[in-house]
Amino acid sequence: MSEIGEIDEGFYSRQLYVLGHDAMHRMGTADVLVSGMRGLGVEIAKNVILSGVKSVTVQDEGQTVWSDLSSQFFLKESHLGENRAKCSLQQLSALNPHVRVSAHTGPLNEDLLLQFQVVVLTDSSLDDQKRFGAFCHLRGIKFIVADTKGLCGQLFCDFGDEFEVLDQDGEMPASTMIQSISKENPGVVICTDDQNHGFSDGIKVSFSEVQGMTELNSIRPVEIKVLSPYSFSIGDTSAFSKYERGGVVTEVKQSCVLNFKPLSEALLDYELLKMNDFGKISRHKTLHLAFQALHSFVKKEHRLPHIQSQSDADTLLVIVRELNAVAQLEQLDEAAVRHLSYTAQGDLAPINAFIGGLAAQEVIKACCRKFTPLRQWLYFDALECLPEAEDPQAECSFSAKGTRYDGQIAVFGPAFQEKLERQKYFLVGAGAIGCELLKNFALIGLGAGEEGQITVTDMDFIERSNLNRQFLFRSQDIGKPKSEVAAKAVREINPQMKITAHQNRLDPDSEGVYDYNFFMGLDGVAAALDNVEARVYLDGCCVQHQKPMLEGGTLGSKGHTTVVVPHLTESYGPVKSSSNKSIPLCTLKNFPHRIEHTLQWARDQFEGLFKQTPENVNLFLRDSSFVERTLGHGDAEALEVLGGVWNSLSNMKDGGQRPTSWEDCVSWARRKWQTLYNNDICQLLHCFPPKQVTPTGLPFWSGTKRCPHPLTFDPINNTHMDYVVAAANLYGQIYGINGTRDCESIRKILEKVHVPSFTPKSSVKIPLTDKEMQEDKEKESDDAEKAQLEELKRKLASSLKSSAMQTYPIDFEKDDDSNFHMDYIVAASNLRAENYDIPAADRHQSKLIAGRIIPAIATTTAAVAGLMCLELYKLVQGHKKISSYRTAYINLAVQYFVLSQPSRPAQFTIAGNKYTLWDRDLIQYIKEKYNLNICSLFYGTAVLYTGQKERLGQSVSDVVRMVTKKDIPSHKKMLDLIPSFDEDEDEDCEFVLTIRYLLL
Repeated sequence: MSEIGEIDEGFYSRQLYVLGHDAMHRMGTADVLVSGMRGLGVEIAKNVILSGVKSVTVQDEGQTVWSDLSSQFFLKESHLGENRAKCSLQQLSALNPHVRVSAHTGPLNEDLLLQFQVVVLTDSSLDDQKRFGAFCHLRGIKFIVADTKGLCGQLFCDFGDEFEVLDQDGEMPASTMIQSISKENPGVVICTDDQNHGFSDGIKVSFSEVQGMTELNSIRPVEIKVLSPYSFSIGDTSAFSKYERGGVVTEVKQSCVLNFKPLSEALLDYELLKMNDFGKISRHKTLHLAFQALHSFVKKEHRLPHIQSQSDADTLLVIVRELNAVAQLEQLDEAAVRHLSYTAQGDLAPINAFIGGLAAQEVIKACCRKFTPLRQWLYFDALECLPEAEDPQAECSFSAKGTRYDGQIAVFGPAFQEKLERQKYFLVGAGAIGCELLKNFALIGLGAGEEGQITVTDMDFIERSNLNRQFLFRSQDIGKPKSEVAAKAVREINPQMKITAHQNRLDPDSEGVYDYNFFMGLDGVAAALDNVEARVYLDGCCVQHQKPMLEGGTLGSKGHTTVVVPHLTESYGPVKSSSNKSIPLCTLKNFPHRIEHTLQWARDQFEGLFKQTPENVNLFLRDSSFVERTLGHGDAEALEVLGGVWNSLSNMKDGGQRPTSWEDCVSWARRKWQTLYNNDICQLLHCFPPKQVTPTGLPFWSGTKRCPHPLTFDPINNTHMDYVVAAANLYGQIYGINGTRDCESIRKILEKVHVPSFTPKSSVKIPLTDKEMQEDKEKESDDAEKAQLEELKRKLASSLKSSAMQTYPIDFEKDDDSNFHMDYIVAASNLRAENYDIPAADRHQSKLIAGRIIPAIATTTAAVAGLMCLELYKLVQGHKKISSYRTAYINLAVQYFVLSQPSRPAQFTIAGNKYTLWDRDLIQYIKEKYNLNICSLFYGTAVLYTGQKERLGQSVSDVVRMVTKKDIPSHKKMLDLIPSFDEDEDEDCEFVLTIRYLLL
């Protein structure tokens, strides 16, 4: 933040949707100290600086050594022998211009700590942790300890005796509409059945807009008891008025106060251990003792255990057993203690990325009091990354070589390092996760040898909103290709990197580049994509070419990782279910009841008015078959499309809607306002009056149907004018007419605009369901409509086609505040919300919903990339046991971690033989029988979707070859529409079943 009270929304755009303005304001007052600038410390500092605290001070007395380069991405060979904090300062300062960053090269002391609200210790002794932990607890300073040793990590938090959490999970408060409320004790609330209420037992809710039982609108938040997904009970309602209709019930977020123990006390409390991999409960309890034992070992020997030293491992194990004499753990994981000893000198970038992401998230919680902090210990290990077969190697082979990979060689040895450097990997996506993966690739040396190669592709260009979490980019890179800048940045981290940058979209159109030879030359693929469709396509390519795939994604504080191993695990496949349920068209068109509905309606308006219609005009001007092709889509659609084209070609004085001046644009915007917010509503109320009842005698306007009211235009009303200004400017843009934001001049034009009067028509029928809408669209046109269509054809046939009539379609861009796009969306949506008495949304919320923004924060991204690269270690080693791999689901907001074994590929039977998706025998069988490649099977499903087989009277495999790629619907849609085939009656059943399986 540049100043207290001012948030740079352009820079913090995506993070604001995770934390919110209030939390960001609180964070902007916090001063943070990060002690230790090795790999873990710099990871934490990087994430905290990007988050937007007031200041960060990095402290380190130590000098750069070779092993630091294994995970410290801001240190270079030229920094060897120099202070780590000083050498990192310039790069850390460049991450966020709003955060003051400084370096302290002296020792830690109490006077220094008093300057900060949050203190983070890394690479510290247990004595220092106890001493400074007690001091911070007493002074109310939030205290965090983070540590990593080889493949193990530790995290501890102490936020004091009383720490108030204002929002425990950061989720939007659940809200739903009411169907009925009983008058009894306890009263039962039944919600509308369009969606589950999403409430849980014990939460508190508030009521609004309830008619009849109006007492509920003014009472304090009331605790509920959930009865079903659509009902819950509240307190005694027997003395209240009788419920009539309407009402909205909304969750009320409750704060809570948590208490923490100082580190010395917390060391003895095993109830404070937060588990993250439930197959490792005894291991993590053991690690709690093992880390203490490690501190004792270092204190006595003044060094960490020697790499792969059996004697040092024995010594460490003796100390652990002594500690357990007090702790009394039922089961000690002695193998884990030995592995910790063997690898304690290791310093691994992926482990630091994961623990560093978690630790930085705890700093954010301490600063802004949002989300539930860790209480209080967390241990993590990835010991399954070690070779599956015990292969004792000489201690000397793992010792320091004086290379940048020393910290990694200490864990895996030099042979594995050479194998890493020979790898050829394909990274798809250079955004947030892509940047973090590339950082890790550079640090571990993936593809950095003479035979190695990294290929990265991303078609996007850097925007300012990327800088808050895509840490390889700086402000001077805005407008440049992401892949090129990212490739250059990782070469700065590791000059040995062999990396090639592309700007291609990965889809069927790029198969000429990413063909059989390209994929067969790879060792693996990493997906850093932001949409399911691209992941599914890439997954299909990996299945076809039998290549492993690493996949990860984030949504705010939530993240997931998946590893796909040929023949061992299931593939990524299409998404099994979706939380993004489509909104019924009839709801959007006539019966909205949530702000999401009005925002989607506004987006649809934008696309139709400013993109689709201009595109249709340009198609008409250059394609002589456009009219006939449009007529083939049905009379109803043809009337709408061709009518829009003719209106866009004909000047207003000739009865069309093509403007020739700025005044025409303002006139069009004013009349469009009248149509949308007055005339259309009057027509709806004419068809369904406010007191209309259903055939069963119930009020028509009840439940999810909100009774609307028309608006009257007021040039003094800001929202009314916002719509006209934005709509007029956008309309002018598609015709090459310059506009203005000057409201006074626009008001003068509005005074002269003639707005035709409107009388509702009794002949208009408004469909109540999507089915009725589809039936209306498909029914045969009446004589009047046919005549109108013929007249349109005649007019368009006689139109003069010239390049001067070309229009300029507008692609929606949410992040440019000067282009009128979000101005239009916000005004259009809020006006419609006013029609239906739906609470309006501010610009920030509107941009999130209408712009389909994915909330993002650097901490989750770093953690997810770290987990992905741990799976990469296993793939490169060639692990064969499925138990070695992990699929992860995390939510850093509430310290939720589920790491589990991936699923095996499903088996199915074709022609009496059992197959999995990975079997080359199956691929060969299908290719030979149908003369198709495996990707054509995916495309072939379009046949089942379109029903071409029966219409053309040809076999499925013949029709497949006739289907073009651009006609293929989404995999999910195809899967839903695949019919059931009778194996005894349908000759192509085998083919159909195969396609169905491949989609699943």
